[in-house]
Amino acid sequence: MNIRLSEVLKHIGDEYRDKISDRPGTRNYLEVDIGKRAEEMGFSDISEKYRAVNAMVPLKNEMPGMKVRIDGRTFINYARYTSGMIVPGYVATDTGLPYEPYVANDCMILNS
Repeated sequence: MNIRLSEVLKHIGDEYRDKISDRPGTRNYLEVDIGKRAEEMGFSDISEKYRAVNAMVPLKNEMPGMKVRIDGRTFINYARYTSGMIVPGYVATDTGLPYEPYVANDCMILNS
């Protein structure tokens, strides 16, 4: 169980709490770089390992700005936490927190 990684994910979840959709099947999402967020929090020991590894924040509503359509098959072996946040399966395993398998839509929309 990686407590610092869990803290980073909790911080991301808290930051986007009002925007995270609690219903499955949401197409619109944001990406948050776990490694960058770990570095901002002063966790240099995990920032390199998780650099360019993204947590997905499923959105209640689409956000203004550019949209990119992403093939849902990109998200094989992803996990969903009870907070609604989605991470790659190996990240979920590293935290040791309870999760369920995530099944993406055929087409997802990245908001940026």
